[in-house]
Amino acid sequence: MPKVGMPEIRKPQLINATMQAVNDVGLHKASVSMISGYAGVSPAIINHYFGGKDGLLEATMRSVLKELSMAIRQQLDGVDKDDVPGRIIAIVKGNFAQEQLDTKVVKTWLTFWSHSMHKPQLHRLQRVNEQRLLSYLRRELKRVTDHDRAVFIAQGVAALIDGIWLRGALSPEGINKALAEKLIIDYLQLQLPESVWQESQTRHTG
Repeated sequence: MPKVGMPEIRKPQLINATMQAVNDVGLHKASVSMISGYAGVSPAIINHYFGGKDGLLEATMRSVLKELSMAIRQQLDGVDKDDVPGRIIAIVKGNFAQEQLDTKVVKTWLTFWSHSMHKPQLHRLQRVNEQRLLSYLRRELKRVTDHDRAVFIAQGVAALIDGIWLRGALSPEGINKALAEKLIIDYLQLQLPESVWQESQTRHTG
């Protein structure tokens, strides 16, 4: 985390520079000097406020996760609070928001995931992100099914989101947002009572 006193105007510059450097050469080759050059600041600023690349990657991912959370909330705001399937699909759409599919962001996510296996502070951040997604899903699912079933379905949806995202990130064709939504809707139709879907369709056509 950046230290108190970090000029707010510098944070976006450094975060964007980190993602650009990761996109261009990967984190291992992205030196503090390179990142600072992209941001137009002194390398000493990165070392002073972030303690080096690891701290800067953590700050960058906190920014990306904040944008992800905002995208999910924005999608949910546009859906009837009683439309459970619609709200779950909104959560899915938030995870595949256009900002999250930007090449720089995708490569930063992959870098974050690989480093979170070895860096405790990044691992904790990954766990927070994972639990936040499951919490969003369980909250909606518990309204139409029992607790154990809600937990099970939430794990399935989360696994599909992560799996589809990762396969797309590693594919030359990139992440297929439309296919992701279609596959997850198909899964939900198998898992949720038909009456829940009928009610959702009635809301959309009524």
